[in-house]
Amino acid sequence: MGQNSALHEALAACGRGDWPRVERLCRQVLAAQPRSFEALYLLGVAAGQAGRAAEAADFLERAIAVNPAHPDAHFNRGVALASLGRHEEAAESYARVMSLAPRHADACFNRGVSLAAAGRHGEALASYDAALRLAPSNPEAHHNRGVALARMGRHEEALASYDAALRVRPNAPSVHNSRGVALAALDRHGEALAAYAAAISIRPDFTAAHCNLAIALLECDRPAESLEACERAIALQPGNAEAWFNRGNALRELNRHEQAIASYERAIALDPAHASAHWNLADCLLLTGSFQRGWQEYEWRWKLPARQAARRDFPQPLWLGQEPLGGRTILLHAELGLGDTLQFCRYVPLLAARGARVVLEVQPPLVPLLAKLEGAHQVIARGASLPAFDCHCPIMSLPLAFRTDALDVPANIPYIACDPARVDRWRERLGPRARPRVGLVWSGSRGLRNDKRSMTLRQALPMLDPAFEWVSLQREVAAEDSALLERHPEVRHFGSDLIDFAETAALASLLDLVVTVDTSVAHLAGALGKPLWILLPLNQHDWRWQLQREDSPWYPQAWLVRQQGAGDWSGVVAGVAAALRPHFASPRTGADAPGL
Repeated sequence: MGQNSALHEALAACGRGDWPRVERLCRQVLAAQPRSFEALYLLGVAAGQAGRAAEAADFLERAIAVNPAHPDAHFNRGVALASLGRHEEAAESYARVMSLAPRHADACFNRGVSLAAAGRHGEALASYDAALRLAPSNPEAHHNRGVALARMGRHEEALASYDAALRVRPNAPSVHNSRGVALAALDRHGEALAAYAAAISIRPDFTAAHCNLAIALLECDRPAESLEACERAIALQPGNAEAWFNRGNALRELNRHEQAIASYERAIALDPAHASAHWNLADCLLLTGSFQRGWQEYEWRWKLPARQAARRDFPQPLWLGQEPLGGRTILLHAELGLGDTLQFCRYVPLLAARGARVVLEVQPPLVPLLAKLEGAHQVIARGASLPAFDCHCPIMSLPLAFRTDALDVPANIPYIACDPARVDRWRERLGPRARPRVGLVWSGSRGLRNDKRSMTLRQALPMLDPAFEWVSLQREVAAEDSALLERHPEVRHFGSDLIDFAETAALASLLDLVVTVDTSVAHLAGALGKPLWILLPLNQHDWRWQLQREDSPWYPQAWLVRQQGAGDWSGVVAGVAAALRPHFASPRTGADAPGL
């Protein structure tokens, strides 16, 4: 058979999908004509059809060397490169197609896919837009356009793209699922539930939609239903680590912590690098008193995407307790909230006792308060120039470094002292003491998402017994609370005068009791050694306060007052109000404080 006849027959076989015959004929042609574009091109297509992507890319590259102006050769090479995970090169191939054939809609779309896979979402969006100008009714392009917008945090626009895709293809489960993800990102969890349900009704075995439904149900405070959705996902795909992780979250919300631990462990067995599963496992272990293992798992916080920016990478080594510190300078650096720093700076004297020269880097509002902290050679604000040091440790890794157990928490209270001059100014401002003084904090930072730890001032008012002088330690006040404060002068409020924690500490030092929700002021009062009542929501997952305890090893003088029902502050407030007069008649703190 002549070369032309062989190529003609190969084309016919290509049309029939007879790829083995295509290969045999084209190899015959190449034996005689090694630079035959047609044979090289058809061999590339045949290899791609057979799933041999690397071979396909090689044949097509050789074909392009012979005829670089052939759009389909570049297109098929892009397909082969994309299947090999070589997305940047694939995008270049599709761009070449677009330069040769500007109306090649599939090349525009595929280039968007490759750019998105390479993390270049802005450019992917432009490619999808180009594809839609050529083919406005392409549902995949509308869907992928929405995904690109979502990756860029533009969730409202993503919703519009998903809706456009659904107008073309209403029964596309993946689009309904993506729509749910965008709604969830906008905190529209009720609508997200409906979107996931639509995806599942079309495709009941859609594991990802079941997992997302579980997340949305948990956000809607429906943990029992969330657990059911997780069980369905696991039944469909037992090896899905995300489903086991979500199951752990639902169980944790249901206060079934031992089962939650088992679910997180299963997720980690399936995906050892699942940072969120490690992190939530740490939380449950610490909540249930398994400190040693909990501190180890707690180190996974640095693998969480949300914590990557806060990670400090120094050339000096990380110190986690193994090496001696005598004569060495260690940098301790704060990492999360102000309360965390106040809680864990208690370890500074222990480091100094090991012979370390301690440099403590903290959030700027804490510098005046901690400047004279025992054991600290130098206290500097985060962002200031660092002095020379030999090793470093994030402040919340100190319990791991000191191998802290539930029974040996360092609690040498008080470990923070106030500036006497500031105390004198506040003493003069408060005036003569006529009644016991009780400090009050009813809400945390207003920026906290899904804040269950705070109440409103209106909810706190029933505890304001006139037998006591009430002093607000609240700096940030919501507008409705500010208006209410004006109508309740019995609460002495200083607001913006509490310019930093040294001022708050000086004022708190003059109080006989601090009653606060779970905020940094709780840690401040605890570190000052003040009698302290901490008001906690039912489903609080902050391991510091553990489970069901009324006392705390971190602050032995504290009494933990917990909700008995989700969101029920009225019972907590009534219990505090009933306990105040007996407390001052015969003061008791910590485990000896009156129960509800």
